[in-house]
Amino acid sequence: MNKDRIEREINDKVRLINESLDRYLPKENERPAILHEAMRYSVFAGGKRLRPVLFLVSAEVVGGSSETLLPAACALELIHTYSLIHDDLPAMDNDDFRRGKPTSHKVFGEAVAILAGDALLTLAFGLITECGSGGNISPGVIVEVTKEVAWAAGSQGMIGGQAVDIESENKPIQRSVLKYIHSHKTGALFRASVRCGAIMGGGSATEIMKLTEYAENLGLAFQITDDILDVVGDPEKLGKTVGSDERKKKSTYPAVYGLPESERLAKEAVDKALTALDEFGEEADILRFIADYVLSRGK
Repeated sequence: MNKDRIEREINDKVRLINESLDRYLPKENERPAILHEAMRYSVFAGGKRLRPVLFLVSAEVVGGSSETLLPAACALELIHTYSLIHDDLPAMDNDDFRRGKPTSHKVFGEAVAILAGDALLTLAFGLITECGSGGNISPGVIVEVTKEVAWAAGSQGMIGGQAVDIESENKPIQRSVLKYIHSHKTGALFRASVRCGAIMGGGSATEIMKLTEYAENLGLAFQITDDILDVVGDPEKLGKTVGSDERKKKSTYPAVYGLPESERLAKEAVDKALTALDEFGEEADILRFIADYVLSRGK
């Protein structure tokens, strides 16, 4: 695996994603200006663009072309950003900083922050349909992907995980509940990013199954690592304060399993993710690189 080449390819994709996000988002001076400014503030506050990169790479891994899929890739980033805006609200996690900058509600107020999140989520589904406008993606595939993303972002996915997370604060929970929270709150959108990329790229049932296994383990490893970093991470590298999970009495892997076992479980999940890619060649090297990155980020 040539890491320099892979990093260049990822950076190229991130650049394309950022250019597309700038094109698809309403301009700051477009009425209502305060809302559009808030939307762009959070989208361009930073971030690795991990979910849209996973989407585009998954399409390429199965032999598809990612050039026409940028609107859907951007849609996944908008959904992720909307979830962060709402997670940071006083009624939820009440965080002051995100990606090293004041959170949306600290800059624009709670009402505008809520509306900005709502607007990003709504725009996302419109962007998915854009992939069908050139005739390269069939209407049936657009419908399938729309259903997949809606499930991942809704009460049976990301929002469901957040609800159980809130419900579980300040009380001991079973390990199965903790895994549910992580696999839904974080894992569902990782899963959708990879699966939808493979679906739109024309992947076979076997290819999609293997990539789904990769994504599920990657999402679990990502959230376990996120829990670990809230205990031992570098705030400057993370762009947010650490220790908030303990202060809020949240159920996390370190709280339930302890740090050493949490680190072992994160590595185990990454190993499973990598094993799921065994039948793919070097075309999946970016996915392998991302799995390795999950264990080292923020340290």
